[in-house]
Amino acid sequence: MSLKEEIDLKQLPVHIAVIMDGNGRWAQKNGMERFMGHREGVVSVRKIVEAAGALGIKYLTVYTFSTENWHRPQEEVNALMALMVTAVRRETKDLMANKVRLRTIGDIDRLPLLTRKELDISIEETKNNTGLNLILALSYSSKWELTEAVKKIAGKVKDGIMSAEQIDEPMISNHLTTKDIPDPDLLIRTGGEFRVSNYLLWQLAYAELYFTDTFWPDFREENLYAAIVDFQKRERRFGKTGEQIQLKNKYV
Repeated sequence: MSLKEEIDLKQLPVHIAVIMDGNGRWAQKNGMERFMGHREGVVSVRKIVEAAGALGIKYLTVYTFSTENWHRPQEEVNALMALMVTAVRRETKDLMANKVRLRTIGDIDRLPLLTRKELDISIEETKNNTGLNLILALSYSSKWELTEAVKKIAGKVKDGIMSAEQIDEPMISNHLTTKDIPDPDLLIRTGGEFRVSNYLLWQLAYAELYFTDTFWPDFREENLYAAIVDFQKRERRFGKTGEQIQLKNKYV
């Protein structure tokens, strides 16, 4: 029986964030060039997008290319950018069929022109879709995002648009690239590592963390279901006591 049958559709995470780790190690394990791991990883993205959308997940953010990834060998960076162009071009038809809306966060201006053009085309084509929001974190890092937010807020204070006393948590959130996206409920990291790697640091404050040894190219629907089932077994207290949460749920 599929783990899908164990999922409570009334208690789904609204937003799942994913760190897709292990592409290169998967390729090496199978005697392939690292690039082949990234190609197979695209298949996993397609499978997980379809499965998440079918369940009714509203937001799925995938760590596609970090700011730190620019420091990888130029040959690998070039291959990743080319793969991104091909993948976006090929997958847009399926995104439309599944009513998926494509979005991006990150320092998009650093991407090659052709990559940006393909992304812009797909974003425009899918902008009215009402299903899953697929968010690609591209040329993204949380420290970059927070630094940019501080610069914007400081500029507004300097120009007299706002005062320092007006700065609060909602204000900061409203200056992040995720300002119109709910914070993740669940973070999934594949590949056996136990860290968040400069990813959505502000937004993950109360997310449930799920780590798996499975390399991303091997991560498929059942793996996603397992993560959601695990998520639904946890008690999310948000700083309160278990008794307070139980009392609140009693009257909901």
